[in-house]
Amino acid sequence: MLDLKWIRENPEDFDGGLRRRGLEPLAAQLLDLDARRRKAQTELQDLQNRRNAASKEIGEAKRRGEDAAAQMAEVAKLKNSMAETEARERTLAAELDGILTGIPNTPGPDVPDGADERANLCVRTQGTAPAFDFAPKQHFELGEDLGLMDFDAAAKLSGARFVVLRRTLSRLHRALASFMLDIHTGEHGYSEVTPPYLVRDQALFGTGQLPKFGEDLFRTTNDFWLIPTAEVPLTNLAAGDILDEAALPLRVTALTPCFRSEAGAAGKDTRGMLRQHQFDKVELVSIAHPEHSDAELERMTACAEEVLKRLGLHYRVVCLSTGDMGFAARKTYDIEVWLPGQDTYREISSCSNCWDFQARRMKARYRPAGEKGTRFVHTLNGSGVAVGRCLIAVMENYQRADGSIAIPEALQPYMGGLREIGADA
Repeated sequence: MLDLKWIRENPEDFDGGLRRRGLEPLAAQLLDLDARRRKAQTELQDLQNRRNAASKEIGEAKRRGEDAAAQMAEVAKLKNSMAETEARERTLAAELDGILTGIPNTPGPDVPDGADERANLCVRTQGTAPAFDFAPKQHFELGEDLGLMDFDAAAKLSGARFVVLRRTLSRLHRALASFMLDIHTGEHGYSEVTPPYLVRDQALFGTGQLPKFGEDLFRTTNDFWLIPTAEVPLTNLAAGDILDEAALPLRVTALTPCFRSEAGAAGKDTRGMLRQHQFDKVELVSIAHPEHSDAELERMTACAEEVLKRLGLHYRVVCLSTGDMGFAARKTYDIEVWLPGQDTYREISSCSNCWDFQARRMKARYRPAGEKGTRFVHTLNGSGVAVGRCLIAVMENYQRADGSIAIPEALQPYMGGLREIGADA
C-alpha cells in the first residue's frame, strides 16, 4: 500500500507513477476524500471537546443547585452529532482505504515504460544455446516417450493442468529442489523454512494478492487459501513485528508447492507442465533495510542465476516494463531460460523489490539504532527457481537424438551417480 502522506505531499509524482502503469490519475479523488475524512475527524474532536465542557458545566450547575436542563439538552444533541460525524468519518475512511488497497506500487525510475512484455529490457545473457543435429523435442514429448510423464493419469485424478511424474524423472525433480536449497542455504546465506501451505486472508492482503486477485487463488470451504507462492507465508513472518536494525537483512528460503487457478490463462500452454495448477518452487525472501534494498535485489537475482549457471543452462535476464510488472513490485527482473524444444525463452524466475509497499500492508517495521521511532522495512521476493520449469529446461537442453536425457554433472550426486535417463529408467 502506498503512503497517503507521500501522496498528499507528491500528488504529481503519484499520478505520474499511475500513468506509467497505464492507469488514470487518482490524486485529486484521493486527496478530496482525505480532506473530507480529516475534516470529519476535526469536527468529531471539536464535538468531543464541547461535550466534555458541557458535561463539566452540568456538574458545576448541579453542585450550585442550578437548573442544568439546557446543558443536558446540548449534551444529548452533541451525542447525536458525534454519532453522525463518526459514521461519516468511517464511511470516508473505508472508501479511501478501498481505493488505496487497489492501487499498485509505483514503478522505480529505472524501470522501462511500456504496456506489456514487448517493452521489457534485456539486461544480460548467460551462456549459449545448445546446437542439435536433430530436431529437438519439447519436454512433454520426451517425458511421454520415456513413459515418465503421465498427463492422462493426472487428468483422471485431478483434471487438466496437472501431471504425474514417475521413477527417475520424479527423482530428478526432487534432486533439482534439493540442489537449489543446498546452494541457497549453504552458500547464499538463506535460512531454510518450512511454512504452512494454507493461510488466512490477512496474509494474502499483506503481500498484495487480496483483495484484487482472489480469482487467481484456490480457497477452501473453511476460509483458508492455498498459497500461490511461498512469498506469502515467508514475507508475512515479519508481519506486525518491529525488528532490530542490526538484524537486517533477514533472508529466508523455502521449497513449497504453489497453487494457482490460472483464471486468465485459458488456451495458454495447455500442453505439458509449463503452466499448472500445482507446481513446486524454491522461494527466496529478503526483509531488508530501505537503504540497501536495491542492492539486495541485484544480489537475490544473482543467487537465482547461480542455479542456472551450475546447470549449464542458457538464459537471459530482463527488466520488466511498467505494464508487465506485478501489482506489489517496484522493480522486477525476470530470468528467462532457453527452451530448445519451443525455440524460445521462458520465465523460470522472477525477482522483485517491493520497497515498503507490502510492509505497510502487513505493518512490518524496524527500529533504527539509537532512535525511538520505527520505520517500514523493504521486502523482496524471488524464485530460486521454479522446480518444474527447471526440470523442463534440463530435459530439453540435455536431450539426445535417441530420446534419452543426460543428467547435468551438478545433479549426478543427487541422483546416486546416474548420468542419464533412458527408456528403461
